[in-house]
Amino acid sequence: MRMLFATTAGAGHFGPMVPVARALVAAGHQVRVAAPGSFADHVAGAGLEHVPFDDVPPEVMGAVFARIPSMTPEEANATVIREVFGRLDARAAYPRVQQVVDDWAPDVILREPCEFGSLAAAERSGVPHAEVAIGVGRVRAWAGEHLVDPLLELDEIAGLASGTCNRGSARASVLTSVPASLDGDAGTSSSQATIRYRAGPVEAREGSLPAAWGDGDQPLVYVTFGSVTGGLDDMSPVFRGSLEALADLPVRVLLTTGHAGDPEALRPWPENAHVEKWWPQDEIMPFASAMVGHGGFGTTMTAVAAGVPQIVLPLFASDQEINATRVHEAGAGIRLGGRTRATEHLAEAVTRVLADPAMRAAARGLADEIASLPDISEVVEVVEGLALARPTLT
Repeated sequence: MRMLFATTAGAGHFGPMVPVARALVAAGHQVRVAAPGSFADHVAGAGLEHVPFDDVPPEVMGAVFARIPSMTPEEANATVIREVFGRLDARAAYPRVQQVVDDWAPDVILREPCEFGSLAAAERSGVPHAEVAIGVGRVRAWAGEHLVDPLLELDEIAGLASGTCNRGSARASVLTSVPASLDGDAGTSSSQATIRYRAGPVEAREGSLPAAWGDGDQPLVYVTFGSVTGGLDDMSPVFRGSLEALADLPVRVLLTTGHAGDPEALRPWPENAHVEKWWPQDEIMPFASAMVGHGGFGTTMTAVAAGVPQIVLPLFASDQEINATRVHEAGAGIRLGGRTRATEHLAEAVTRVLADPAMRAAARGLADEIASLPDISEVVEVVEGLALARPTLT
């Protein structure tokens, strides 16, 4: 069968799709990824075939983001969902995605929840489609509140009856690696199927760390704020703030800046700290006693799957706030508000997490729940079922 994936140009949006795509390839299906032309290296790096569609012109996208600094965080996030994902990205993607659907005739379209050009193409062409979750269900519900009008406009652009894209999004099945107890009130309608799976192996990895530093007998605290933060001038102080906050604690600190950051700019590092641009998170988790993060989905779920309690400092996106809140509500960590100023309370939070057996038990419980989910290979049958259920046109 032919499986078309569709994503915007965001590593955090594409990352959760990659295991699903690879499982389908391993099962013998043909897989292509529709994504902006600027995202070609990311798709190629995942070993998948890229079908490019247009990027939004920089001057058009820049005009939207130029308004962001004058907004509250809530207004800024709503604007990004509504204007960037719902309007600009969707309208740039739709023509080429529709052409791919017409020419290649995929049996199923799998889209991440912020890519809507493929939603319109699927609805216009009668192709079954589903979402691959990039957050907890509450993120989906929040975003949906801001997308009603943009999707009505997309109906008109695609020549669809008014309300088609909104209805199609509301009834789409959702594939997710989030366990039910973390999803909470999942934000899916009664007409949607939620298919949960385990993306990684049950067996614990041995792991690896950079060259030795600090006292190897002290607990390891892993600090990461994702791949974007290091390139944001107003957010980058969170790195130095974290190092300074943890410098006097009896812990070892491994901090990664992401490729947009510069470890050398943070020297001199505290004696108990080591800084890298990047280190595989799965390699760190077997050693980590706690993780400090920003609530990005990939990082958060890596810690959840490993049973590592978290201190979450949401920085710039509503999904980070929601993920942080769900980790806190599940008892598996602490949410610290205040964005970069939250580092003032980081030492206290880390001390509490390391000393709290109930928090460690809750984190371990989430990991056990993930370990009990069906292996991702079983998602293949679900996706095949979507294709087989497609009505035959006569």
